[in-house]
Amino acid sequence: MPVKDLPLSFRFGVFFFVGGLVPNPIDIRFQKVSGLGATVALKTHAEGGQNLYTHRFPETIGYQNLVLERSAPLISPLDIEFNISLSLFKFSASNVLVTLFDDSGAPTAGWMFLNTYPVRWATSDLDAGQNGVVIDTMELAYTRMQIMRL
Repeated sequence: MPVKDLPLSFRFGVFFFVGGLVPNPIDIRFQKVSGLGATVALKTHAEGGQNLYTHRFPETIGYQNLVLERSAPLISPLDIEFNISLSLFKFSASNVLVTLFDDSGAPTAGWMFLNTYPVRWATSDLDAGQNGVVIDTMELAYTRMQIMRL
């Protein structure tokens, strides 16, 4: 496969489905997304009289948290939702779709995260000695991830 046919990681969108609606364009643009992964937890079982190995069986699937980074907007519906969750302890689960686009803007892959809710919100350091943009890091837990190749 020629290199030009490989997907590039810098064209993507993050879509929050709260009540079936996609939020404003501010809340779909992020500079970095991480945590796209799953791991199968294994249970080991020793067989009586067998000391050379143990049997390993799949037990559950575990997920990392979905981590989103962006420059801190002045105000956005997503910020309001995170603030309600992390300051009032009121959670409203939503589904999140991370979509990878090709150079023409057509979707090539996607990751659907089901029943997401905020678990961490951090803002980068404020440093008068630096000339940087303030970055918000938002972390979401979820119950399940579905991978889609389009």
